Amino acid sequence: MEEWILRNGAWLRAVPFFGLLAGLALLEHARPWRTVRRNRGPRWRANLALLVAGALAARLVVPAGAVGAALWAEDRGVGLLTASGLPVWLRWTAGIIALDLALWLQHLALHRVPLLWSLHRVHHTDVDLDATSAGRFHPLEIVGSLAWKAAVAVAVGVPAAAVLVYEAVLAAFAVLTHANLGSERGAWITWFLVTPAVHRIHHSIHPDESSANFGTVTTTWDRAFGTLRLEPREDSRTMTLGVAPATDPDAP
Repeated sequence: MEEWILRNGAWLRAVPFFGLLAGLALLEHARPWRTVRRNRGPRWRANLALLVAGALAARLVVPAGAVGAALWAEDRGVGLLTASGLPVWLRWTAGIIALDLALWLQHLALHRVPLLWSLHRVHHTDVDLDATSAGRFHPLEIVGSLAWKAAVAVAVGVPAAAVLVYEAVLAAFAVLTHANLGSERGAWITWFLVTPAVHRIHHSIHPDESSANFGTVTTTWDRAFGTLRLEPREDSRTMTLGVAPATDPDAP
């Protein structure tokens, strides 16, 4: 199974990501949750251009990626889980939990460390969230994130196939949670998973709200560390998104 996952890694990452991107874009057009404030065309072009630039930068700077780093560690017996002798399913479980916590900590640092925020701010300047916002990241942030995932994968000894599956799920959730769709903030699903309504609060212009909901896939770490917020101060259909003062450099 692991060999099959690694052989088909490109498809496992690309099909869910681009499939959701296309499908949700159509759904957002048909039934948008919020009224769009800016011309969709310039925003989409800017967001997709950043997506391509980030992918190219990551490929150039960290060509092997986190999966390649994990394969290197496996071949050399490096990493806590690799040397633990634990069953494969337990190494998968522990490895994915470790990666998810590491990405939550990374997101927290992106907001708390001024130098990192100067990069991550690009993502938050989007005043109209939709599925394409999942690609709106500074290329240097993408490179740094990939290097961080690779370092964690090696140190922890996360199985390479587990890294690939987690990256595929992470990318798919990034598209889903930025979508301009309605969802119930208090629904049972938010006890474990991030929804568009939960993540939308993180993009609020108000600092106390943008300093909450750092999870991309699960709400587990936000619950554990007291940074989960399920109710915005404004109505979710009209709440102001972006960075104060609310500006969108890509708007016409």
